[in-house]
Amino acid sequence: MSVLVYAEHDNASLKDATLAVVTAAAKLGEVHVLVAGSAASAAADAAAKVAGVAKVLLADDAAYANQLAENVAPLVAGLMAGYDAFLTPATAHGKNIAPRVAALLDVAQVSDILSVEGPKTFTRPTYAGNAIATVESSDAKLVITVRGTAFAKAETTGGSASVEAASGAGDAGLSSFVGAEIAKSERPELTAAKIIVSGGRALKDSETFQATIFPLADKLGAAVGASRAAVDAGYVPNDYQVGQTGKIVAPEVYIAIGISGAIQHLAGMKDSKTIIAINKDEDAPIFQVADIGLVADLFNAVPELTGKL
Repeated sequence: MSVLVYAEHDNASLKDATLAVVTAAAKLGEVHVLVAGSAASAAADAAAKVAGVAKVLLADDAAYANQLAENVAPLVAGLMAGYDAFLTPATAHGKNIAPRVAALLDVAQVSDILSVEGPKTFTRPTYAGNAIATVESSDAKLVITVRGTAFAKAETTGGSASVEAASGAGDAGLSSFVGAEIAKSERPELTAAKIIVSGGRALKDSETFQATIFPLADKLGAAVGASRAAVDAGYVPNDYQVGQTGKIVAPEVYIAIGISGAIQHLAGMKDSKTIIAINKDEDAPIFQVADIGLVADLFNAVPELTGKL
C-alpha cells in the first residue's frame, strides 16, 4: 500500500504532529510526505531526513503559502490517483483538510485513529473516549486523521528520501488569508510539553488563575492548560483548553488543579503518563484517573508546593 502523509510545517521546519503520523503511516505501507507551502524547501529537506520516509513531494506555490484548506485539498485529491491512503494529523489544520479531500474522493473519512489493526482496520475513540471502536473501511481510498498522542514520533534523522516537485491547481479562489494573531509564550507549546499544569473553574478569576498556576508552571518549566469551564469563564484564552473540544495532550506529567474531571476534560488528558490531581472534593471524578491525588484547598497547597520547589 502506498501512503501519502500531509506535513504540517511553518515553511522552515516540520511540526511534531507530522512525526507521529509518519509512524502510523509506516504501519500501512511505503510513506511519501507532501509538503505544500511557499519557499518551503527547508521543510521538505527536514521531511526527507525523517526515518521511514521514502519520498517527499514539494508543492511550492504562493497559493499554498498559508496552507489554506480550500487550496490544499484539491492538490491532495489530485495526487491521490497514485496512492491508496492519505493521512494527516488530527489537529485543527488536519481536520480542516481531510474532510474536503474525502468529499472530493467520495469516500468516508476515518477520524482520530488510535492504532492500525490491519490494512483497512483501525481503532478510534467514541463517547468522549469512554469506548474504543474498531472500524474497517470498505472504500478503495483511505482518508485518515491520526491522534498524535497515540503514536510514537518518528526520528527526525536517519532518513534519506528524495525530494520531487509536485503541482496542483493553485489558488481555488474560495478563500484568502487575511492575517493571524498568534499568542507567543516562553513556556512550552501545550501539545508538545512534557509537563502541563492545568487549572479549573475553582481558580475564581483570571488574576487568581495567573497568580496560582503560572508560578508553579514556571518552576517546573511546564506548559499551562485549562479546563473548558475556566476558558469559558474568561480566565485564560481558548488556546489553553485541554479536552474533547480543546487540545489532546499526553505529557509525562499532568497536574490538574481545581479541575473536577468532566468527561470532556478527561478525554483530552487521560493518556498522560502520570496524572496528579489537587482538589478539595474527595469525590471529584478526576481522582478516578489520577495516579497521585491530594485532597486539599488548592489556595493553600499550590503556593506551598511552589515554594518548596
